[in-house]
Amino acid sequence: MNIPPSVIQAFTPTGKLRASINLGNPILANKDPATGQPVGVSIDLARGFAARLGVELELVVFDAAGKSVEAVTQDRADIGFFAVDPLRGEGISFTAPYVLIEGSYMVPDGSPMQSNDEVDRPANRVTVGKGSAYDLFLTRELRRAEIVRAPTSPTVVDVFVAQGLEVAAGVRQQLEADAKRFPGLRLLPGRFMVIQQAMGLPKGRGPEAAEVLRQYVEAMKATGFVAEALARHGIQGASVAPAAAGAA
Repeated sequence: MNIPPSVIQAFTPTGKLRASINLGNPILANKDPATGQPVGVSIDLARGFAARLGVELELVVFDAAGKSVEAVTQDRADIGFFAVDPLRGEGISFTAPYVLIEGSYMVPDGSPMQSNDEVDRPANRVTVGKGSAYDLFLTRELRRAEIVRAPTSPTVVDVFVAQGLEVAAGVRQQLEADAKRFPGLRLLPGRFMVIQQAMGLPKGRGPEAAEVLRQYVEAMKATGFVAEALARHGIQGASVAPAAAGAA
């Protein structure tokens, strides 16, 4: 891909490519226990894109999706990795998704609930990570249940257990890991949503920059880069998104 200097400048107004990284979603990014540095498919994609632009990469790391989104919409970062959502789309130009992630519900073992369609009832309080894709989606979709917001997605089950709430919502893999920390919990079968995880940049960077990022994501899916990154990091509960309509 021959990238014009004007597009490189659009991505790097500070001279570096600043990538907003959300550690709140373990499918995309984690801290390496040995080094303390961020690792994961989003970091691999950020490094690959910086190399394609021929610039230095700077990781801007956050513990929650909402903070990561704000960094990009406020031009404190140049690219980011987000669940596609209409509200976020007001300030971010999204690529097509590169990964699909399942969102699930968790309940106590003694709960009478057996299916996802039983969650939206007046007696239920549903715990979500503040500003997460699940928060945005369920805020629109739930009509009778109450939403309780934990500070971050990784703290959802802690809040759920501590407050004795009825339902926790989040990334299936995160909930399964938390169930090992807190015996007496179970996931409801199936999923309540599929999150489309995409790359994005501030809308003000222009259509040419957005198209370059779009082409990069499609190439990373087509070449197997995304699938290899998921396998290398031992990620389950996520699948590579199909090629976007009209992609070469």
